[in-house]
Amino acid sequence: MLVSLVRSLSRQRIRVPVSRFSTYNALRNNSEKDYKSDAPNYESILTESHDKVGLITLNRPKALNALSSDLFHEVNDALKKFDNDPSIGAIVITGNERVFSAGADIKEMLNQTFANSYKTNFLFHWGEINNVRKPVIAAVNGFAQLGGGCELAMSCDVIYAGETAKFGQPEIKLGLIPGAGGTQRLTRVVGKSKAMEIVLSGRTFTAQEAEQWGLVSKVFPVSEVLEKAIELGQEFAGFSQPVVQAAKESVNAAYELSLREGCHFERRIFQALFSLNDSKEGKDAFANKREPNWTHD
Repeated sequence: MLVSLVRSLSRQRIRVPVSRFSTYNALRNNSEKDYKSDAPNYESILTESHDKVGLITLNRPKALNALSSDLFHEVNDALKKFDNDPSIGAIVITGNERVFSAGADIKEMLNQTFANSYKTNFLFHWGEINNVRKPVIAAVNGFAQLGGGCELAMSCDVIYAGETAKFGQPEIKLGLIPGAGGTQRLTRVVGKSKAMEIVLSGRTFTAQEAEQWGLVSKVFPVSEVLEKAIELGQEFAGFSQPVVQAAKESVNAAYELSLREGCHFERRIFQALFSLNDSKEGKDAFANKREPNWTHD
């Protein structure tokens, strides 16, 4: 089962919806050859491809990129298309220099009831990002990585943040608690005491604090965050796709398994990868001091 898992790489080419509008002005001068032009009719996001990296930009500026159900369905659709496109090796999710996302769209919750939210499994679709096989990088800026915005960022595999970015889980101030993984992911990263302080007080914390606690990988000047995230995605995309996906799955397993079980899982994945052509190619390239030619199988 594990062998088929690590060797699973979709052979069907699915065209990725894109937009010719860049998120930040700094990227608007990039070569048009890096972009695809079959843009869909998304209303709340923009999509582009930069070489081997798919870019999803949250695009509700007047609402501070509040995560409405419609926006999240569009994000899930774009993630699925990028995930199934063999020309894409990594995905970046971003907002703009002012804001990543201010969180869930509170207007959608004003008349929500327990019965309705339970029957409709409210917020369940926010978890679709966890099914993406390729690396997902969050490039966040601005004051608002709050509530659902913070949860979306934490759902990504890597977070790059601008030096002015602020994070938080302020749901307590609305008579609620985080509902899309905030209490779970935050605790696993920063520990129980710090998570309790953040969730029960609703206070915000800085990008520098987030980096110190291990929640954020790196902090950059605001104007460089998206560029650095795309560069990281291109680095990931430069390796064998099934091997990168297997590595991501193994790291994620550490959150679910005991140390003994996790090491067993890792070892089985490691052993299964010897069946890949890319594994043979990588070892041969190393032995002969040349660059590998990955075929992704």
